[in-house]
Amino acid sequence: MSIAIVIGVGELGGLFAHGLLRAGLTVVPVRRGDDAAQIAEQVAAPRLVLVAVGEDDLAPVLSTLPKPWRANVALLQNELVPPHWEQHGIPDPSVCVVWFEKKRGKAVTELLPSAVFGKHADLLETALHNVGIHCTQLQDRSALITALVQKNMYIWTTNLAGIQTGGDVGTLLSTHRDFALRVFDEVLALQQALTGQPLDRATLLAALDRAGEADPTHACTGRSAPRRLQRALAAADDAGLELPVLRGLQS
Repeated sequence: MSIAIVIGVGELGGLFAHGLLRAGLTVVPVRRGDDAAQIAEQVAAPRLVLVAVGEDDLAPVLSTLPKPWRANVALLQNELVPPHWEQHGIPDPSVCVVWFEKKRGKAVTELLPSAVFGKHADLLETALHNVGIHCTQLQDRSALITALVQKNMYIWTTNLAGIQTGGDVGTLLSTHRDFALRVFDEVLALQQALTGQPLDRATLLAALDRAGEADPTHACTGRSAPRRLQRALAAADDAGLELPVLRGLQS
């Protein structure tokens, strides 16, 4: 029997669980407050351990993840870069770069095809296909980092700039483009620090515009934006970056 552990059964976790069930796997959910170590005593060798918790909960979950599960981890959070999993001794997780949104009581909204990478890429692609979501596979780690950074640039630029401008992504990238680019450049500096490598500004800006054109009426800022700003500034502090535009958004 193939078993998938799903840690965090919210909107995204529930959607993936549905796709995995349709792929023929038995899905074992791990909810907030559940004892993962106790569950691991019963399910020691799952085929997949999908960590579908929010960004703030990722580090605590990975730091306490049962040892038998660590070889089959898959991640799907926004803001991901390799140090987020490497610091917890997980060298090669599978990763899904999610380009769709699932809100409670609403249908899935896709901006672009999502991307999957790692030894579970086939299974993740099948699960997404089973729930009607488009997906492509990435071929190497370099492509994964590019895909992660492109998503991070979109999320952080639109969310954080939207704290000041409000409105939708299309308006931000047209009417408020000068301010959006100031935010973009500081987010780029942060991404370079987090990944430890230079990143091509023109390529990332073109990717941002493509994502914006895919759903121009998408709201820039939701309830997560203030906390996302806090995480960005904490990362900037760790990296020794000033980022005056982002710090100005605190007020």
